[in-house]
Amino acid sequence: MKDTILELNNVRKSYGNFQALKGIDLTLNASEILGFIGPNGAGKTTTIKVILGMIKAQGTSRVFDLDSWKDAVEIHKYLSYVPGDVNLWPNLTGGEVIDFFLMLKKQKDTSYKHELIKRFDLDPTKKCKTYSKGNRQKVALIAALSSDVSLYIFDEPTSGLDPLMETLFQEEVRQLKDQGKSILLSSHILSEVEQLCDTINIIKEGKIIEKGNLQDMRHLSMSNIRVSTEKNISGLDQVDYIKDYRLIDGYHEFKIENHKIGEVIAQLSQYEIKSFESRLSTLEELFMGYYGEEH
Repeated sequence: MKDTILELNNVRKSYGNFQALKGIDLTLNASEILGFIGPNGAGKTTTIKVILGMIKAQGTSRVFDLDSWKDAVEIHKYLSYVPGDVNLWPNLTGGEVIDFFLMLKKQKDTSYKHELIKRFDLDPTKKCKTYSKGNRQKVALIAALSSDVSLYIFDEPTSGLDPLMETLFQEEVRQLKDQGKSILLSSHILSEVEQLCDTINIIKEGKIIEKGNLQDMRHLSMSNIRVSTEKNISGLDQVDYIKDYRLIDGYHEFKIENHKIGEVIAQLSQYEIKSFESRLSTLEELFMGYYGEEH
């Protein structure tokens, strides 16, 4: 099997006059976790449906070096998929649904299923029509995580789960990576993406607007500065490279581009710095930098 597990080149999809995808390029390598983030309507789920062969699009989408549309049945033998809103057969129990999915994957060893049922605190004897959204999500996650496949695609997988279950999901994903599996993770929980992903792709209005690992993307963000001085400072809010200036309890708080840190320290030193804190922006702050005008 190639090192490249999944590759999209210039994928385009239109619905009438609306262009949902405008030339998506995406690559997922072996043993990699790829984070795919963007607001609702940006094109994340449409892209995933193209990968899964659920929608036909222009351009090329290949998984395991097979065509997503023409070879969808073969591809699905080697991947597991969890959507953000799981619909299950109402008259089957959760346990029956999990067993059915494992049977489709021809999974002979089902021992891990029992461990996951216990860890996710799911009652597998209840019928699916009685489950809450969170419990339906657990059924799909257990079925996916107990399948021994090469690729896992998660589209908002922890939607409806409480924080404890989210943490458990993150532990499972790390374990999959340790086993050499590849994961495509679309998530609105940005801290989840930040903690788990090797590579991040940001999609906006059907286009990938930035990609790379988090360290690569730091150049797009700013450092958050918190400083106090012996002498009074005035006019910081007038400095062109200082953004979002605030004075709170005697501390000057603002944002600057990372390469300006030395310059601002030199400027502030004349006021006798008492304390100086610098923190890189989180992925969430970076993300809001792109989409802040939309929220």
